[in-house]
Amino acid sequence: MDRLTSLRVFREVVEAGSFSRAAARLTMSAPMASKHVAQLERDLGARLLHRTSRKLSLTEAGAMYYAQCREALDTLQAAEAALRQSAQAPRGQLKISAPVWCANRHFASVLAAYRNTYPEVLVDMRLENRKIDLVADGYDLALRATRELSPALIARPICPVQFHLVATPAYLKREGSPRRPSDLVRCSAVVPNYVNLDGLEMQGPAGKARIKLNAVMRSDDSTLTYHAMHAGMGMAFLPEWTVDDDLAAGCLARVLPTYTVPPFTLYAVYTNRQYVTPKLRTFIDFFSEALGGGKSLAQQPDR
Repeated sequence: MDRLTSLRVFREVVEAGSFSRAAARLTMSAPMASKHVAQLERDLGARLLHRTSRKLSLTEAGAMYYAQCREALDTLQAAEAALRQSAQAPRGQLKISAPVWCANRHFASVLAAYRNTYPEVLVDMRLENRKIDLVADGYDLALRATRELSPALIARPICPVQFHLVATPAYLKREGSPRRPSDLVRCSAVVPNYVNLDGLEMQGPAGKARIKLNAVMRSDDSTLTYHAMHAGMGMAFLPEWTVDDDLAAGCLARVLPTYTVPPFTLYAVYTNRQYVTPKLRTFIDFFSEALGGGKSLAQQPDR
C-alpha cells in the first residue's frame, strides 16, 4: 500500500473519530481505511489505535506518531499549494489598509503602474490612521509607518518616509517664523492623531532637540489636517508625499528648515510568511521597487 495514502488515512481516522467517517471523507470504503491503518501498524511494529465497538482512541505511541504525521502532512500540503500558486498569474481582490496620507499623487501613480502591470488584481485600498487586525478585519496586507515595529509582526520594509513640519507663508508672516525649537510652543498646530505630542524630536545644527507643539485641533484624518493647515489654523507635521508639491510651488514653507525629523519606515505587514499569494507577493515587490528600490520579497529577510 502507498505509505503517503496510509498516513493521510490515519490522520483522517483520528480527526474524524471513526473509520467510516474518515472513509467517507476520503471517498474509499471503511474496510480499505482499516487496512491502511493496519498496514501502518505492521510496518511500525506498534499499535496506534485502541479499537472498541463504540470508540477509537490513540495509544501512547499513536499519539506521538499522529503529532509527527500531522506536521509532515501540513508541510507537504503547504509546499504543494506554494508550487501551484507560483505557476498562477496574480489575480483576485487584494484588500489593503494604509494611512490616510497615502492619498496623494505620488502613491496613486504607483498604484496605476501596478494596475497596468497586473490588470487582473483588484486593489481594495482602505485608508485609515488606525492599527487594524488583519485576520479579524479580513485584510491581506497593512501598510504601516513606524520607527519601532513589533517583532511579532511579519513585515517587509518598503521605503523610508520623511515627515516635515510645515505652515503657509501667510500663517508664518502673521504669527512670526520660529527661530529655534523652543519657539514652537507659542505657535498653533493642527496635529494628526498619529503624532505623539510627548515624544517629538528634531535633529538640528546643535544636535537633538525635543519639541512641544501647541495643538489647537487633532484629527484622525490627515486630509482634514492638510486642509485645516492651508486654511491658516496653524502648522502641521505631514509626510513629504503630501507636501512636496506645495513646498516646490511656494504654497507652503518648512518650519525650522535647518531641523529635520528622523524618517519613518513604511512596512508591508501580513499574516503568513509560508503561503504568500501571487497578488500579495507582486504588490509588495512592486511597491518596494518603485518607492524604495528594494529587493524582491524572496530576497529580503523576515522581521
